[in-house]
Amino acid sequence: MTDVRKPGRRGSAVGAGRRRILSVRSRIVLSILAVAALGLAASGVASYVVQREGVLRAVDAQLLLSVPELKTIASGKTSDAPPSSVDAVLRDAMQQMIPAAHESVLGFVDKKPALVPAVNLPFRIDTDSALVVRIVAEAHPTQVVIGTAKSTLGTLRYLIIPVAVAGDPSTGLYVAAYDLDAELGSVADSFQTYVRVALAALALVGLVAWFVAGRLLRPIRLLRDAAAGSSTAADLTERVPVTGRDDVSELATAINAMFDRLQDSARSQRRLLNDIGHELKTPITIIRGHLELLDADNVSDVEATRTLAIDELDRMSTLVSEISLLAASRAPHFVEPTEVDIASLTAAVGVKASALDPTRTWHVEPASGLALIDAGHITQAWLQLADNAAKYSTPGEPIVIASAVSETEAGTSLDLSVRDGGPGIPPDARAQVFERFTRLESSHGTEGSGLGLSIVSAIAEAHGGTVLLSGAPGQGSTFTIRVPLIAGAQSSQEDED
Repeated sequence: MTDVRKPGRRGSAVGAGRRRILSVRSRIVLSILAVAALGLAASGVASYVVQREGVLRAVDAQLLLSVPELKTIASGKTSDAPPSSVDAVLRDAMQQMIPAAHESVLGFVDKKPALVPAVNLPFRIDTDSALVVRIVAEAHPTQVVIGTAKSTLGTLRYLIIPVAVAGDPSTGLYVAAYDLDAELGSVADSFQTYVRVALAALALVGLVAWFVAGRLLRPIRLLRDAAAGSSTAADLTERVPVTGRDDVSELATAINAMFDRLQDSARSQRRLLNDIGHELKTPITIIRGHLELLDADNVSDVEATRTLAIDELDRMSTLVSEISLLAASRAPHFVEPTEVDIASLTAAVGVKASALDPTRTWHVEPASGLALIDAGHITQAWLQLADNAAKYSTPGEPIVIASAVSETEAGTSLDLSVRDGGPGIPPDARAQVFERFTRLESSHGTEGSGLGLSIVSAIAEAHGGTVLLSGAPGQGSTFTIRVPLIAGAQSSQEDED
């Protein structure tokens, strides 16, 4: 059973992939064409119906004009004397009422076709016996009848006018009929022309939509190619050209910014790995060298090698812990801020810092207020600065642990600083001291991994802040952790006032 199911799942996946045969560009063009076709079809049909109804109304109007004209003829206003018989009325009508282009007329006397005009008619009503029977059957002795009939002559719209003359017992009918197929032919021709123009317009819309969709989707194709080509860290230099200011261009800009961050991250990782390899190489070499030269029969040699190996392993463990902390500092939940009293935190850090070098004088200058920070990590970073000051400043010089609230362009900030009276750091070396595994020449012979200030900077950045360095050669250095003051400082100060 298992062997049967697996190919089936693979086949389904392949089939699903094959079913997507249209690209996004094609789907956009087809969607535009579908909407345009529906719009053109709706407008075309509506126009055709309106024109057709107009023609039918015009035909009915022309047919009904025959009624007053026939009354005028029957009254004798168009001749010297009124016609004396039904036959005379119909004869005068055939002579005076000229049929239109697609119209035919026929006079009935006593329900029989009797008279036609002496002109060329487009069709003869009396040639269709079924139509003649229908007209006689529908005729009314006193009322005008209008109707439509499908006959061998085509679709006819006809009008039946009863004719009667006083003193003449005969009955007459004046019948006029229009060929609707011929009348509507111009409308049909117009609609066919519209269809041809609409198809040409759809073709033009399709070409324009294909071109525009291609231009709009070009950045996305470039993004796809860039993403496909940037499958390794070595390919992260590729960027997407940005043209215009539309949404797709903004997407391309965002993707380029993402590639920048990925490239920086990859470069940082490569450098970290190289630095780790270099830093771990030294203790490993030392341990290996002593083990190779170890005299197993010499107890003192074994003890010395053991002590050295443990010391180097402890240094490696510290290095790995610090590297892990640096990696963790980029995690979203690395910082867990709580509301902290600034003065109490400053005093606590001052007490802990004084244990680093009891021979020195430690001054504490606290600020008042509350701040929303991760007290544990801030304490770790602050004590790292204090430890550096104790190690690298002039022996016996006092060190100041201070906190302050300052106003900057970015808003209210909390400054946590360590100020010493040592030789200071040259201006050209200040940017280097925060880099990983970087140690100045003046620090040679002092224990440390070279990651201390990098950790301080990472903790400050995790709080949305930074680390500042000020001072001058021979006048000491001041390292300041500046983080945004999110809560409490101003309010507490105002309460105390």
